[in-house]
Amino acid sequence: MSKKFLLKELSRYDIGTYADIIYRNALLYADEEAFKYGKETMTFSQFNASVNRLIEALRSIGIKKGDVLGVLSWNCLEYLHVYGAAMKGGFIISPFNPRLKKDELDYVINYSECKVLFVGPQLLETALSLKQRLPGVEHVVAFGDAPTDVLGYSGWTAGREDREPDVYAEENDPLFLFYTSGTTGVPRGALYTQIRSMDDTRRFATALSLETGDRHVQIMPLFHVGGTKNLWGYFFVAGSNVLMPQISFDPAATMQVLQDEKATDIHIVPTHLAAFMALPDVDQYDLSHLKRMFYAASPMPVELLKKGMEKWGPVFMQFYGATENGPNVLVLSKRQHDVLHKSLEEQKILASAGFPHIGVHVRIVNSEREDCRPGEVGEIVVKSKATMVEYWRKPEDTQQTVVDGWVSAGDLGCYDENGYVYIVDRKKDMIVSGGENVFPREVEEVLHQHDDVLEAAVIGIPDPYWVEKVHAVVVLKAGARATGADLIAFCKERLAGYKAPKSVEIVPDLPKNPAGKILKKEIRHKYWTDRDRKI
Repeated sequence: MSKKFLLKELSRYDIGTYADIIYRNALLYADEEAFKYGKETMTFSQFNASVNRLIEALRSIGIKKGDVLGVLSWNCLEYLHVYGAAMKGGFIISPFNPRLKKDELDYVINYSECKVLFVGPQLLETALSLKQRLPGVEHVVAFGDAPTDVLGYSGWTAGREDREPDVYAEENDPLFLFYTSGTTGVPRGALYTQIRSMDDTRRFATALSLETGDRHVQIMPLFHVGGTKNLWGYFFVAGSNVLMPQISFDPAATMQVLQDEKATDIHIVPTHLAAFMALPDVDQYDLSHLKRMFYAASPMPVELLKKGMEKWGPVFMQFYGATENGPNVLVLSKRQHDVLHKSLEEQKILASAGFPHIGVHVRIVNSEREDCRPGEVGEIVVKSKATMVEYWRKPEDTQQTVVDGWVSAGDLGCYDENGYVYIVDRKKDMIVSGGENVFPREVEEVLHQHDDVLEAAVIGIPDPYWVEKVHAVVVLKAGARATGADLIAFCKERLAGYKAPKSVEIVPDLPKNPAGKILKKEIRHKYWTDRDRKI
């Protein structure tokens, strides 16, 4: 291909869309590896061709620009084809959590108004049952083997034209429909346009200084806003992504892939780091090529972070965001993490979420929407070009969440005199015990300092005297023998008396969503059932 022809061809798509990136990469990096899953690999040109064939197939069954494509699957290459088809063809992609139960899936799929449901092989039976109950789902497409009444992805797309589509996405077209986790109520769909999502992707790539040749191991689920948007940051710079199944997290298998693939990057949550550190043979893995281990989704216990930094060096970064305002709102850089050799006072920033990202405005406000002073806890509100447009089909909820362009995801925080922002807790997780406000994260941080504690969740439970008392649910490390009384005494030595847990329950594990976030709603449920207060 001549240079003159190449430059001309690069101008096909709107630069504010993912379609432009998919097409450009197919021209400029045609034979470079874009994605890998198990032993399957896909180059940038192969990905573009597969996306074009899928767009052609969708249009053959009457799916048009603006229609919703639902996906119910674990991570796989075909999942990415659907993302690509939405990005180039102007469709909306609505990824669903495979761990949802029947009634939850019925609700969210019906709410999404998806016309086509793509489904992974492990979930085909579930999808067929859904189709019978939800007449709005016109077609089910199976990624694996398909019965006669279902479209089989491979056969359905094979042999179709892979030419560039005649109708394609524009900057302001809706693209992503990601769902709030449902930890505080019914899931709501946060709608993002092409240009808003592209702004987030560019910002992510800039913050990490990504470059062509970077290799990212994707253990986060493709229905998760942070896991998905960040994956496309590597695609943006023509880096590669190695997908892992994500049905269940295997720390040893993940470490092996990081070593074998000579990966430069991995996106984790605190649970993952704790599992890595607990491996008895963790030191046998060669991670010398690792540039970045960035974490998000839930607060990282500082003591755990320090242990990770002692083992792997200055590779850690933190991102804070939410379904409503995107995954890249605040960032604590690698350089800012490099404080282990400094004073304990200077190390305090490891408990922060860092500074607002490029192009992001962050305020911390009180109940009157007035700006808080340094050290004063308030609600975090965000304004940027990368926040959601609205909650899908929920105008009243949108008006409550988006006020004068400022988006609130319900998180509480404060900032210090140097501008570092600290995430204190979820607004709805705050405990009011005997008239005093207790932020669970503060108590959890202290519990994580105990040598026997692997994981901890602190909640408020009913109490006839305190109205609400501080209760800790704890997972101990293998072989640990600490008792509830031991942990309460440990906290009382380090916290004001009203903040220390008044009761402790030791359990084998904590309920989590696939992004690794602890589901406090589920933990609270047994304590608040049949109470007037809603959890």
